[in-house]
Amino acid sequence: MQTLTQSFTHRYNRMPLVVRAPGRINLIGEHTDYNGGFVMPAAIDKQFLFAAAHNHTKQFTICALDFNEEISFSLNELQPGHRWVNYLMGVVAGFVRRGKAIGGVEVMFTSNIPPGAGLSSSAALCSGFGFVLNELFQCRLSRLDLALIAQEAEHQFAGAKVGLMDMYASLFSKSESVMLMDCRSNTHEYIPFRADGLDLLLIDTKVKHSLASSAYNHRRQACEAGVKILQQKHPGVQSLRDVSEMQLLPYQAVMEEEIFKRCHYVVKEIERTVAAAGHLKRNEWSAFGKLMYETHDGLSREYEVSCPESDWIVNTARESRITGARQMGGGFGGCVLCLISQPEKKMFSQKVQEKYFAQFKKEPDFYSVELSEGITLLDF
Repeated sequence: MQTLTQSFTHRYNRMPLVVRAPGRINLIGEHTDYNGGFVMPAAIDKQFLFAAAHNHTKQFTICALDFNEEISFSLNELQPGHRWVNYLMGVVAGFVRRGKAIGGVEVMFTSNIPPGAGLSSSAALCSGFGFVLNELFQCRLSRLDLALIAQEAEHQFAGAKVGLMDMYASLFSKSESVMLMDCRSNTHEYIPFRADGLDLLLIDTKVKHSLASSAYNHRRQACEAGVKILQQKHPGVQSLRDVSEMQLLPYQAVMEEEIFKRCHYVVKEIERTVAAAGHLKRNEWSAFGKLMYETHDGLSREYEVSCPESDWIVNTARESRITGARQMGGGFGGCVLCLISQPEKKMFSQKVQEKYFAQFKKEPDFYSVELSEGITLLDF
């Protein structure tokens, strides 16, 4: 933080406010958020740091310290695209749509969230920037408002039709807890996460994904298509949240195979997430880990968002009797999340590192993570 504030004051000759915006993990409940289901996210100790101040102009000047890149734009230059600055333009547009009077700012940010690893760096970027604007201009928007603005930025300015979970987790998380989030009502319950003797280990496959890719959006469209078919006989169905496996199974012969598989995965994953919350409350770690493996199998075989690298790591974890493991995030690469005992962590990491390189000719990265508070204003 000190390096960031010094760089900001040196470049802009003013004292900033400083905001921390964390990335997130999701223990279980993947691709259920945009289907009105339940998810179980938590913020982690990897984050964006923002330093920001008014500049008393109409220009937004943003410096990405890690890239040594500075970009300026005005309110009439907001446009979609796939660069980091387009996400921030989308956030500004969200404030404008809500009639909030915001002016020019100077913002500098840095991050230690590995890009493309499925830790929601874009959500942390958008949510953190929105929090900065809300503080600087005293807009009095709620944290839920800020999450919705960040989601709109991803939808409208980056073309990624993501659910609300990532932004919500970055804003609402509490240390030493996970959230059981209801993605229909946008409410949550905190569940203490005290896994004595167990650690959370992320293994980065180094396979980069893009949530803006057509593959992600096609899966969302398949779920929506399944709901429309179900609504013909079940008009009360609003989303896959309202569907049980017993209701869905008779439609296997009616739906296209791809649509049925996508819907079946989501329906089962919503059930798994609710069950996992019960296991967590009762400290039933073995049962919780078993559900993580089931989630990965569904992601790989039914939702088809895994990759050979993720499958290999999860299968290696299963063979090594690790408590739980699954691919995490939107899919098509990123990180595998492992729930692993502390004595096993070093040996398992060494095993994966050696055999993974032999298999895929690339080096995975390993991150031990701890749960953290959501977005906060920092003192310095």
